[in-house]
Amino acid sequence: MLGPVLLAASRSGRMRRLVSRTPVTRPVVDRFVAGDALPEALEVVRTLTTDGIDVTLDHLGEDITDAAQAHANRDAYLKLLEALGDQGLGKRAEVSVKLSAFGQSLPGGHDLASAAARRVCEAADKIGTTVTLDMEDHTTVDSTLAILADLRRDFPRTGAVLQAYLFRTEDDARALAGEGSRVRLVKGAYKEPASVAYQSKQDVDRAYARCLRILMAGDGYPMIGSHDPRMIELAVRLAGKYGRSPDTYEFQMLYGIRDAEQRRLAAEGQRIRAYVPYGADWYGYFMRRLAERPANLAFFLRSFTTRH
Repeated sequence: MLGPVLLAASRSGRMRRLVSRTPVTRPVVDRFVAGDALPEALEVVRTLTTDGIDVTLDHLGEDITDAAQAHANRDAYLKLLEALGDQGLGKRAEVSVKLSAFGQSLPGGHDLASAAARRVCEAADKIGTTVTLDMEDHTTVDSTLAILADLRRDFPRTGAVLQAYLFRTEDDARALAGEGSRVRLVKGAYKEPASVAYQSKQDVDRAYARCLRILMAGDGYPMIGSHDPRMIELAVRLAGKYGRSPDTYEFQMLYGIRDAEQRRLAAEGQRIRAYVPYGADWYGYFMRRLAERPANLAFFLRSFTTRH
C-alpha cells in the first residue's frame, strides 16, 4: 500500500522540501545517487568498470519549468560525454536521458526535446557510445517513441525503454524487436491509472515475462532491466532457447541495488550494466526507488533512528 503513497509523494513540492532538508537523508541518497556533481559520477564509473560492470549515466533534472532549464540539462549531458571521451570511458559507459529534462512537457516541448536529444546523440556518437531514451509516464509514450524513430534514422543504436505494466507494451515490444534495436525492458515506476496499466504485482510480472519473450525471440538487443531473480533466470533460459550468445543481450540494474548480484552476473560472463544517476535534482528519482522495493524504504526509515 505504501508504493502508491510514495509515488504520489515524488510529485509533491511539500514532501520534496521536507525530505531534502532532513539531515539524515543525504547518507541514504548516496546509496542510490552517485553524487551531485560530474567528478563524483566519473569516479563511480571508474570503480564499476574496474569490477567488470558497464554503466549508463542519468543526469537528474526531470522537473523543469522553462526552456532555459532544458538547455542547461542538455549542456550537462554534453559536458558529461566530453568527459567520458577525454577519460577513454566511451566504450564502457553510455547515457540515459529523460526527455522531460529536455522540456518535453513544456509548450512546444516535443520539438524542443527532440532537438536536445539529437545534440546529445551527436556527442555520444562522436566518442563511440550510445544514448537510451528513458520512458516516463504513459502520457509521454507516443512522443518519446516518435523522437526515437526520428533519431534512429541517423543514430540507429539509440536505445528505447519499455514499461511492462502498460497494456500497450506487448505491441510496442513487437514493433521494436527488429535487428539492431536496443530495448531496455522494465516493470515500470510511475503511478498509472487502471485504464492504461496493470495494477497488481502478479499481473505486472506476467506482462514482463511476455514482453521479455518477445524481445529475446526477436532480432534486436534486449536489455533486461530487472532485479527480480525470476526474471533474470527466465532471461538466461530464453537466451539458451533462442541461441543468444552473451554479447547479444545484457542485464541492467540500478546503482546501489543488489550490488553483489551485479558482480556475480559479471563474474559468470553475463554482460551487466548499472544505471547510475547523479545530480542535485535527485528527489523524484529517490522517491520512486523507495516505492519500488519495501527493503529500500526500510533502509531509509532505519536511517532516522540510527546515529550518524
